[in-house]
Amino acid sequence: MKNTLRSIIRDSIAVKEQALEKNLDALEDVSQACIRCLKGGGTLFFFGNGGSAADSQHVAAEFIGRFQKERRALAAIALTTDTSILTSLANDYSYDIVFSRQLEALGKKGDVAFGISTSGKSKNVLKAFETARAKGMLTVAFTGGDGGPMAAGADIRIVVPSLVTARVQESHSALFHAVCEVVENAFVS
Repeated sequence: MKNTLRSIIRDSIAVKEQALEKNLDALEDVSQACIRCLKGGGTLFFFGNGGSAADSQHVAAEFIGRFQKERRALAAIALTTDTSILTSLANDYSYDIVFSRQLEALGKKGDVAFGISTSGKSKNVLKAFETARAKGMLTVAFTGGDGGPMAAGADIRIVVPSLVTARVQESHSALFHAVCEVVENAFVS
């Protein structure tokens, strides 16, 4: 059992190291885009399904509350939290538009839309990116594997080089935390 546990943790560390090397420039671009957006009065939007929905809520909370330091609240919204909106849109239209319709209502030019999908193939995330681009929002893909169509169509891509969902999610968390810390530092006096 110890060998299995050791192997899982070491694999997670190795994937994170690969993700860091592959995405360092993109992480800097994402951090700078968030700082520009927030200093300009914009909003960061996060969305995804399942574990990526949970990641959306987690990251939005880090910006609105605090990550590690005291500073002003930063505008961030997880589009995964309002069950009345999600279920009415899925029921009345289609699950494919649950995020795009919210961006249509809330997003504006200069905002940043973060789509999170371990496969990069989630239809509702792809549709949200279409809406975000039409509104002049910057799109950021957090994916895994080869990034899928989501990464191909994003302005900035963070692609974790693994096909194992758990390793991708663990890496997303570490990468998001790094961005949160860098962005937070720009708002601490």
